[in-house]
Amino acid sequence: MPTKKLSERKEAWFRIIVAIISGIILAVWRYLVFVLAIINWLIAVFSGKRNKELAEFSEYWNTEVYKYMRYVTFVSNKRPFPFTNMQRMSKFEK
Repeated sequence: MPTKKLSERKEAWFRIIVAIISGIILAVWRYLVFVLAIINWLIAVFSGKRNKELAEFSEYWNTEVYKYMRYVTFVSNKRPFPFTNMQRMSKFEK
């Protein structure tokens, strides 16, 4: 039992490092996604349909933020980007 407690303690300390690194990356990425959301909105207004690629790129950010929050709050042990591969939770909806 002491080994498990020590392992959980190490993981808790490592979460601080992951939170800082992933947090910085996601914060910078957030501004890019915001700009892309505005561009996608303009495309939708003027062309009448959304840009699928921009929407899917934004979904990567949504998924990573969700994974980040679950990891930092100890809900999950699945580490966020860049410590794991990026994923998307949902697909583009027409």
